[in-house]
Amino acid sequence: MKNSLIFLIALTFSIGVRGSSDSIDWSAHQWQAPGPTDSRGPCPGLNTLANHGFLPRNGSNITIPIALGAIQEGFNLHLSIMPLVAKLGLLTTDNTDNFALKELALHGTLEHDASLSRNDLAIGDNIHFNATVFSTLNNSNPGVDYYNATSAAQVLQQRLTEDSLINPNLTNTIKEFTIRIIESGFYLSVIGNVTTGVAPKDFIRIFFSQERLPLEEGWHRSDVRIDDDNFGNLTDAIGSAITEWAPSGPIVCPWIRLQPEGDVSIVPGLRVPTTLEGGIFFASKDPGLRN
Repeated sequence: MKNSLIFLIALTFSIGVRGSSDSIDWSAHQWQAPGPTDSRGPCPGLNTLANHGFLPRNGSNITIPIALGAIQEGFNLHLSIMPLVAKLGLLTTDNTDNFALKELALHGTLEHDASLSRNDLAIGDNIHFNATVFSTLNNSNPGVDYYNATSAAQVLQQRLTEDSLINPNLTNTIKEFTIRIIESGFYLSVIGNVTTGVAPKDFIRIFFSQERLPLEEGWHRSDVRIDDDNFGNLTDAIGSAITEWAPSGPIVCPWIRLQPEGDVSIVPGLRVPTTLEGGIFFASKDPGLRN
Protein backbone atom coordinates (compact mmCIF):
# COMPACT_ATOMS: atom_id res chain seq x y z
CA MET A 1 0.00 0.00 0.00
CA LYS A 2 2.91 2.36 0.69
CA ASN A 3 3.82 2.80 -2.97
CA SER A 4 0.20 3.45 -3.91
CA LEU A 5 -0.16 6.07 -1.20
CA ILE A 6 2.98 7.87 -2.34
CA PHE A 7 1.74 7.85 -5.93
CA LEU A 8 -1.74 9.03 -4.99
CA ILE A 9 -0.38 11.94 -3.00
CA ALA A 10 -1.03 13.97 -6.12
CA LEU A 11 -4.73 13.96 -5.23
CA THR A 12 -4.55 16.02 -2.08
CA PHE A 13 -3.24 19.19 -0.59
CA SER A 14 -0.19 17.73 1.20
CA ILE A 15 2.80 20.05 0.99
CA GLY A 16 6.59 20.16 1.17
CA VAL A 17 9.75 22.13 2.12
CA ARG A 18 13.38 22.07 3.02
CA GLY A 19 15.24 23.68 5.87
CA SER A 20 14.76 24.07 9.59
CA SER A 21 12.49 26.26 11.68
CA ASP A 22 15.40 28.63 12.33
CA SER A 23 15.44 29.70 8.69
CA ILE A 24 12.07 31.45 8.99
CA ASP A 25 11.54 34.96 10.29
CA TRP A 26 8.31 34.26 12.12
CA SER A 27 7.86 37.94 12.95
CA ALA A 28 6.97 38.35 9.28
CA HIS A 29 4.45 35.52 9.49
CA GLN A 30 2.27 36.36 12.44
CA TRP A 31 -1.22 34.92 12.35
CA GLN A 32 -4.02 37.20 11.17
CA ALA A 33 -7.67 36.21 10.92
CA PRO A 34 -9.05 36.47 7.37
CA GLY A 35 -11.16 39.49 6.52
CA PRO A 36 -14.71 39.35 5.15
CA THR A 37 -13.54 39.52 1.53
CA ASP A 38 -10.61 37.12 1.86
CA SER A 39 -10.88 33.77 0.12
CA ARG A 40 -10.60 30.60 2.18
CA GLY A 41 -11.30 27.00 1.20
CA PRO A 42 -11.86 23.51 2.59
CA CYS A 43 -8.15 22.84 3.25
CA PRO A 44 -7.03 23.91 6.75
CA GLY A 45 -3.39 23.62 5.72
CA LEU A 46 -3.61 26.10 2.87
CA ASN A 47 -5.89 28.39 4.88
CA THR A 48 -3.27 28.38 7.63
CA LEU A 49 -0.56 29.33 5.15
CA ALA A 50 -2.68 32.29 4.06
CA ASN A 51 -3.43 33.32 7.65
CA HIS A 52 0.32 33.39 8.32
CA GLY A 53 1.17 35.23 5.12
CA PHE A 54 3.03 32.43 3.36
CA LEU A 55 0.27 32.52 0.75
CA PRO A 56 -1.38 35.84 -0.17
CA ARG A 57 -3.49 36.80 2.82
CA ASN A 58 -6.47 37.45 0.58
CA GLY A 59 -6.31 33.83 -0.60
CA SER A 60 -6.55 34.80 -4.27
CA ASN A 61 -4.42 34.96 -7.41
CA ILE A 62 -2.38 31.94 -6.32
CA THR A 63 -0.13 30.73 -9.12
CA ILE A 64 1.75 27.45 -9.10
CA PRO A 65 5.09 29.14 -8.23
CA ILE A 66 3.40 31.08 -5.41
CA ALA A 67 1.76 27.94 -4.07
CA LEU A 68 4.94 25.89 -4.19
CA GLY A 69 6.99 28.69 -2.64
CA ALA A 70 4.55 29.13 0.25
CA ILE A 71 4.27 25.39 0.77
CA GLN A 72 8.04 25.00 0.86
CA GLU A 73 8.55 27.85 3.30
CA GLY A 74 5.67 27.13 5.65
CA PHE A 75 6.07 23.37 6.23
CA ASN A 76 9.09 21.09 6.28
CA LEU A 77 7.52 18.43 4.06
CA HIS A 78 9.22 17.53 0.79
CA LEU A 79 7.24 15.25 -1.52
CA SER A 80 8.41 14.69 -5.07
CA ILE A 81 4.95 14.93 -6.64
CA MET A 82 4.17 18.41 -5.29
CA PRO A 83 4.26 20.33 -8.61
CA LEU A 84 1.47 18.09 -9.87
CA VAL A 85 -0.53 18.67 -6.69
CA ALA A 86 -0.31 22.42 -7.23
CA LYS A 87 -1.44 22.01 -10.84
CA LEU A 88 -4.57 20.20 -9.69
CA GLY A 89 -5.67 23.46 -8.09
CA LEU A 90 -5.96 24.97 -11.55
CA LEU A 91 -8.59 22.37 -12.48
CA THR A 92 -10.96 24.00 -10.01
CA THR A 93 -11.04 27.38 -11.79
CA ASP A 94 -11.65 28.90 -15.20
CA ASN A 95 -8.52 31.02 -14.76
CA THR A 96 -5.56 29.93 -16.83
CA ASP A 97 -2.74 30.39 -14.34
CA ASN A 98 -4.09 31.09 -10.85
CA PHE A 99 -6.76 30.01 -8.39
CA ALA A 100 -8.38 31.19 -5.17
CA LEU A 101 -8.60 29.04 -2.06
CA LYS A 102 -12.40 29.06 -2.17
CA GLU A 103 -12.33 27.47 -5.62
CA LEU A 104 -10.68 24.36 -4.15
CA ALA A 105 -14.11 23.51 -2.74
CA LEU A 106 -15.08 22.17 -6.18
CA HIS A 107 -16.39 18.72 -5.34
CA GLY A 108 -14.53 15.82 -6.91
CA THR A 109 -11.15 17.30 -7.71
CA LEU A 110 -9.39 17.61 -4.35
CA GLU A 111 -12.38 18.22 -2.05
CA HIS A 112 -14.14 15.04 -0.87
CA ASP A 113 -16.80 13.59 1.40
CA ALA A 114 -16.22 12.36 4.98
CA SER A 115 -13.85 15.22 5.83
CA LEU A 116 -12.28 15.50 9.26
CA SER A 117 -13.53 19.07 9.74
CA ARG A 118 -16.05 20.01 7.00
CA ASN A 119 -19.56 19.04 5.98
CA ASP A 120 -20.11 17.18 2.74
CA LEU A 121 -21.22 19.37 -0.14
CA ALA A 122 -24.47 17.38 -0.33
CA ILE A 123 -25.23 18.31 3.29
CA GLY A 124 -24.29 21.99 3.29
CA ASP A 125 -21.21 24.13 3.84
CA ASN A 126 -18.13 22.23 2.66
CA ILE A 127 -15.76 25.19 3.09
CA HIS A 128 -15.85 26.31 6.70
CA PHE A 129 -14.75 24.49 9.85
CA ASN A 130 -17.56 22.51 11.50
CA ALA A 131 -17.10 21.72 15.20
CA THR A 132 -19.62 18.85 15.12
CA VAL A 133 -17.77 17.12 12.30
CA PHE A 134 -14.43 17.75 13.97
CA SER A 135 -15.64 16.27 17.27
CA THR A 136 -14.88 12.77 15.98
CA LEU A 137 -11.18 13.58 15.73
CA ASN A 138 -11.27 15.89 18.73
CA ASN A 139 -12.63 13.19 21.04
CA SER A 140 -10.49 10.35 19.74
CA ASN A 141 -7.68 8.53 21.59
CA PRO A 142 -9.16 9.19 25.07
CA GLY A 143 -6.99 9.08 28.16
CA VAL A 144 -3.87 10.58 26.56
CA ASP A 145 -2.93 14.01 25.23
CA TYR A 146 -1.87 12.99 21.72
CA TYR A 147 -3.11 11.46 18.49
CA ASN A 148 -1.21 8.75 16.61
CA ALA A 149 -1.49 6.51 13.55
CA THR A 150 -3.82 4.06 15.28
CA SER A 151 -6.21 6.75 16.48
CA ALA A 152 -6.07 8.43 13.07
CA ALA A 153 -7.16 5.18 11.40
CA GLN A 154 -10.01 4.78 13.87
CA VAL A 155 -11.18 8.33 13.19
CA LEU A 156 -11.21 7.71 9.44
CA GLN A 157 -13.38 4.63 9.90
CA GLN A 158 -15.72 6.39 12.31
CA ARG A 159 -16.11 9.44 10.08
CA LEU A 160 -17.00 7.21 7.14
CA THR A 161 -19.60 5.37 9.22
CA GLU A 162 -21.11 8.63 10.49
CA ASP A 163 -21.14 10.16 7.05
CA SER A 164 -22.82 7.18 5.41
CA LEU A 165 -25.76 7.57 7.79
CA ILE A 166 -26.50 11.18 6.80
CA ASN A 167 -25.35 11.38 3.18
CA PRO A 168 -26.94 8.80 0.87
CA ASN A 169 -24.88 10.22 -2.00
CA LEU A 170 -21.56 9.74 -0.22
CA THR A 171 -18.66 9.26 -2.63
CA ASN A 172 -16.27 6.67 -1.19
CA THR A 173 -13.86 5.27 -3.77
CA ILE A 174 -10.20 4.31 -3.52
CA LYS A 175 -9.39 7.92 -4.45
CA GLU A 176 -11.19 9.40 -1.44
CA PHE A 177 -9.89 6.61 0.81
CA THR A 178 -6.31 7.45 -0.12
CA ILE A 179 -6.77 11.21 0.18
CA ARG A 180 -8.16 10.80 3.69
CA ILE A 181 -5.16 8.71 4.75
CA ILE A 182 -2.75 11.28 3.33
CA GLU A 183 -4.54 14.12 5.11
CA SER A 184 -4.23 12.24 8.40
CA GLY A 185 -0.55 11.70 7.75
CA PHE A 186 -0.25 15.42 7.10
CA TYR A 187 -1.61 16.58 10.46
CA LEU A 188 0.38 13.96 12.37
CA SER A 189 3.67 14.80 10.64
CA VAL A 190 3.53 18.56 10.10
CA ILE A 191 1.87 19.46 13.39
CA GLY A 192 3.38 16.50 15.23
CA ASN A 193 6.32 14.18 14.57
CA VAL A 194 6.75 12.28 11.32
CA THR A 195 9.05 9.68 12.90
CA THR A 196 6.82 8.72 15.83
CA GLY A 197 3.54 9.61 14.15
CA VAL A 198 2.44 11.40 17.32
CA ALA A 199 0.86 14.87 17.47
CA PRO A 200 -0.25 16.82 20.59
CA LYS A 201 -4.02 17.17 20.79
CA ASP A 202 -3.85 20.84 21.75
CA PHE A 203 -1.79 21.67 18.67
CA ILE A 204 -4.15 19.77 16.36
CA ARG A 205 -7.22 21.49 17.80
CA ILE A 206 -5.68 24.92 17.21
CA PHE A 207 -4.61 24.01 13.69
CA PHE A 208 -8.08 22.84 12.64
CA SER A 209 -10.35 25.21 14.55
CA GLN A 210 -8.32 28.43 14.26
CA GLU A 211 -6.26 27.59 11.16
CA ARG A 212 -3.24 28.81 13.06
CA LEU A 213 0.21 27.35 13.67
CA PRO A 214 0.46 26.96 17.48
CA LEU A 215 3.74 28.82 17.80
CA GLU A 216 2.80 30.48 21.08
CA GLU A 217 1.96 27.07 22.55
CA GLY A 218 5.38 25.63 21.68
CA TRP A 219 5.01 24.20 18.19
CA HIS A 220 7.93 24.47 15.80
CA ARG A 221 8.43 23.27 12.28
CA SER A 222 9.94 19.81 12.04
CA ASP A 223 13.73 19.74 12.10
CA VAL A 224 13.54 16.46 10.21
CA ARG A 225 12.72 16.92 6.55
CA ILE A 226 9.45 15.15 5.90
CA ASP A 227 9.92 13.32 2.62
CA ASP A 228 8.55 10.48 0.53
CA ASP A 229 10.20 7.85 2.75
CA ASN A 230 9.25 8.89 6.27
CA PHE A 231 5.86 10.29 5.24
CA GLY A 232 5.21 7.07 3.31
CA ASN A 233 6.03 5.03 6.40
CA LEU A 234 3.49 7.03 8.40
CA THR A 235 0.67 6.80 5.85
CA ASP A 236 1.42 3.10 5.47
CA ALA A 237 0.98 2.69 9.23
CA ILE A 238 -2.36 4.51 9.13
CA GLY A 239 -3.58 2.44 6.20
CA SER A 240 -2.49 -0.81 7.84
CA ALA A 241 -4.43 0.09 10.99
CA ILE A 242 -7.70 0.39 9.08
CA THR A 243 -9.37 -2.95 9.68
CA GLU A 244 -11.83 -2.87 6.84
CA TRP A 245 -12.76 -0.68 3.91
CA ALA A 246 -14.72 -1.12 0.71
CA PRO A 247 -15.98 1.33 -1.90
CA SER A 248 -19.56 2.38 -1.30
CA GLY A 249 -22.23 4.82 -2.42
CA PRO A 250 -23.70 5.60 -5.84
CA ILE A 251 -20.20 6.05 -7.34
CA VAL A 252 -17.74 3.25 -6.68
CA CYS A 253 -15.27 3.88 -9.53
CA PRO A 254 -12.68 6.61 -8.87
CA TRP A 255 -13.19 9.79 -10.89
CA ILE A 256 -11.88 13.34 -10.89
CA ARG A 257 -13.53 16.64 -11.73
CA LEU A 258 -11.54 18.41 -14.44
CA GLN A 259 -13.31 21.76 -14.59
CA PRO A 260 -15.87 23.84 -12.67
CA GLU A 261 -18.66 23.36 -15.24
CA GLY A 262 -20.22 19.95 -15.74
CA ASP A 263 -19.26 16.46 -14.68
CA VAL A 264 -16.12 15.84 -16.70
CA SER A 265 -13.84 12.91 -15.92
CA ILE A 266 -10.69 11.45 -17.46
CA VAL A 267 -11.69 7.95 -18.57
CA PRO A 268 -15.34 6.82 -18.57
CA GLY A 269 -16.66 3.39 -17.73
CA LEU A 270 -13.89 1.76 -15.68
CA ARG A 271 -14.96 -0.74 -13.08
CA VAL A 272 -13.90 -0.43 -9.45
CA PRO A 273 -10.47 -1.98 -8.77
CA THR A 274 -10.55 -5.17 -6.72
CA THR A 275 -7.49 -4.28 -4.62
CA LEU A 276 -5.97 -1.16 -3.11
CA GLU A 277 -2.70 -1.63 -5.02
CA GLY A 278 -1.69 -0.70 -8.53
CA GLY A 279 -2.37 3.02 -8.85
CA ILE A 280 -5.40 5.16 -9.46
CA PHE A 281 -8.26 4.62 -11.88
CA PHE A 282 -10.69 7.26 -13.07
CA ALA A 283 -14.27 6.72 -14.13
CA SER A 284 -17.19 8.83 -15.28
CA LYS A 285 -19.72 10.31 -12.91
CA ASP A 286 -22.39 9.63 -15.55
CA PRO A 287 -24.52 6.74 -14.18
CA GLY A 288 -24.97 5.46 -17.70
CA LEU A 289 -21.24 4.81 -18.00
CA ARG A 290 -20.72 2.98 -14.72
CA ASN A 291 -22.07 -0.42 -15.75
